[in-house]
Amino acid sequence: MGRSTGSRAIAPAHTAIEHRTFRSQGSTRHLDTVPTQTTPPDFDGVTLVRHPLVQHKVTRLRDRAAPTKLFKELVDEIAMLLAYEATATLQLEPYPVDTPLETHIGVTVQGKKLTVVPILRAGLGMVEGVLRLVPGARVGHIGLYRDHRTLEPVDYYFKVPGDAADRAFIVLDPMLATGGSAVAAVASLKKAGAERITFMCIVAAPEGIRRLRAAHPDVHIICAAIDRELNAQGYIVPGLGDAGDRLFGTR
Repeated sequence: MGRSTGSRAIAPAHTAIEHRTFRSQGSTRHLDTVPTQTTPPDFDGVTLVRHPLVQHKVTRLRDRAAPTKLFKELVDEIAMLLAYEATATLQLEPYPVDTPLETHIGVTVQGKKLTVVPILRAGLGMVEGVLRLVPGARVGHIGLYRDHRTLEPVDYYFKVPGDAADRAFIVLDPMLATGGSAVAAVASLKKAGAERITFMCIVAAPEGIRRLRAAHPDVHIICAAIDRELNAQGYIVPGLGDAGDRLFGTR
């Protein structure tokens, strides 16, 4: 996706897709439309993806009886569906193509390739799902783990493309709990020169959302569920347990 000179960027329309359901009232059937993505009250800068397939898969993901294989598959599938929303604001530019009948001016994604950055280790489970939607994306890595005593992140690895200022980044982590790892990951990307960053998770806690938005108000959050709260151990409840352990069978 190279740059073109003198071309005008086209900003795609970002409208919520809707699904429709029938409800019956006597002999009349009414068609209701329900938005499949919303901005939750009190959470500016957050997109909650409410698509029926996403919500169905998140419910199955929560099940403590789900085996490792199924858990991996569900994380992968949800990541692909969330990535559709996370890439909705990518800028476009005109791009000519020769069809079998004539030359057509279409569009292509502007600028250098998108970069996805999983937070190790649980974020690795979301990478392949995103790459199925955007196979040309680059992949960086940020190594962080949460100190279970302090609940604060400890970093141990960082590797992203050198031209970070020219790229859009999507940070991946199944859980946004205390927000410590997310805040640290975004800070590391900004230090490397990144300016366009989206954070994508499956389940978020209100505490984590507020912490990330307070530290980095320019970072948009995409999630499939906003749960009730954190417990005393820093786990999201109702949540889905430790995503890393469940992905890699170490629970």
